[in-house]
Amino acid sequence: MRTSIISVDSLFHQAQHPYTLVKGVNHAKTPLCASLSRGYPLLSLCFTMRTQNTSWGRHSVGPFSVVAINFPDIKRGNSYEHRRQWVEDKLLELASIFAVDICAYAIMSNHYHVVFHIDREKAESWGQSDVIHQWHQWHQLFSGTVFSQRFQKGEELSDPELKLLDKSVKEWRSRLTNISWFMRVLNETIARQANTEDNCTGRFWEGRFKSQALLDELALLACMAYVDLNPVRAGMAKTPETSDHTSIQKRLSKVQKATQPNHPQQQDKQLSIFAGNPKEDMPKGLPFRLTDYLELVDWTGKILREDKRGAIPENMPPILNRLNIETKHWIYLTKNFESPFKGLVGSVEKLKEACKKLGYERTPGIFSCKQYFPS
Repeated sequence: MRTSIISVDSLFHQAQHPYTLVKGVNHAKTPLCASLSRGYPLLSLCFTMRTQNTSWGRHSVGPFSVVAINFPDIKRGNSYEHRRQWVEDKLLELASIFAVDICAYAIMSNHYHVVFHIDREKAESWGQSDVIHQWHQWHQLFSGTVFSQRFQKGEELSDPELKLLDKSVKEWRSRLTNISWFMRVLNETIARQANTEDNCTGRFWEGRFKSQALLDELALLACMAYVDLNPVRAGMAKTPETSDHTSIQKRLSKVQKATQPNHPQQQDKQLSIFAGNPKEDMPKGLPFRLTDYLELVDWTGKILREDKRGAIPENMPPILNRLNIETKHWIYLTKNFESPFKGLVGSVEKLKEACKKLGYERTPGIFSCKQYFPS
């Protein structure tokens, strides 16, 4: 993966950054090629796989990729496209259980990106019964404890049993704001489904996810656009509205039915709402107007599709003027957001502040942040 290795636990529990980009990838798991992919985990991207003199075409089986999700099995006539829907459905389901908001996502054929917001206030507002209820929604993977099961049934617990239950609830509350646990449940569920479908066992995902913390508004906006335009950059879709398994398509579908698209009550409830431009008494949500963001993504997507020198139009969206970023830097970020940065992304001021909280002696990625994010 191209993102830096940084501990999500230390990042979010020490530095308290609520927004993060997460990238997850996996491996080939069809019965005929699973053994090869496991044996050579560092195969190059787009490696031509051959076995018994039978060409299997161009597969993405490198350390950042997966075959089984999308590539059609030529010999058996199978397609694994439906597994993208598995990931999307489970991602949105888990967001209703954890104290997290999904800001943006894109489920690609060989990886997926998600921009999370950690809602600690929501988790802290949950009472004991709320936490137990949320945790028990994972009944197939996590059944809780004997005491929590009895509590759910309305049985009376002794004082020592209540103390043990309180200890468990404290731990579960923490886990419900932990991206590592979120990704554990998501990836394990998909792996089990794929293994069952392929009639095989073993690892499905190539490795652990990687993450980048987003420190300010511009980093958040650029990252969301980068994720939402993933299919356009990859040539899988011509426009954001035709980009399947993405948050931008989901938002646009809702907008088409809305009379006031910027109103929080008329936005998609499964995604983090756009609360409007920053102001006093700012409601919870993304600090932008939805219509401004959709205009920006559409404008950027047209430029990415043209992909020519001099193709950038002069009518820059107002949201970029407000954030004081040069057009050429914006285009670069929406093409290469992961590449130039380390685990922390934002202005130099925010970067230094985060590094101080984390106890870093150096400031990783300061040159790129200084170049692309105005102070």
